[in-house]
Amino acid sequence: MRIISGTYKGRTIHPPKNFKARPTTDFAKESLFNILNNNFDFSEIKALDLFSGTGSISLELASRGCKDIISIELSFNHYAFIKKTASELQFSQIKAFRADAFKYLKNCKESFDLIFADPPYDLENIEIIPDLVFEKNLLSNEGWLIVEHGSRTDFTEHLNFKEQREYGSVNFSIFESFKKQ
Repeated sequence: MRIISGTYKGRTIHPPKNFKARPTTDFAKESLFNILNNNFDFSEIKALDLFSGTGSISLELASRGCKDIISIELSFNHYAFIKKTASELQFSQIKAFRADAFKYLKNCKESFDLIFADPPYDLENIEIIPDLVFEKNLLSNEGWLIVEHGSRTDFTEHLNFKEQREYGSVNFSIFESFKKQ
């Protein structure tokens, strides 16, 4: 796993071999961040990284200048790895919490410009993630929710669905909050 761009461009991160997380592939992550780079100024956004796993997305956001990142991970070992890596790289803008992502969404009172969710592809209730985000108004005006998922999950009928991108076995469904009048 490596950081694609920013202050730590090219930096390789080595999670322990016993990790059960499936980090977003470098190819898919690079493609996704090319899209994000054309739509967001990273230095001006607040981001939420759900099901953080190795912390790859949080680290990439921090390297690109994102000033406020919340990383949510249930596994203690993965959470500890994210905290350790963020500390080693002096990414104080990453605030990692050990929590269930669904419970976090249900209780969250903040709003974000970008929410990234990378649950296990076979996770039960993956399809309710967008509903929780939009019911709780967790996105700022024109904010995006991105859910990484396998090919069997289809979000295209969701009211806030914007587009889907496919990179090999990795699918990103992008949702957008509507402008509030």
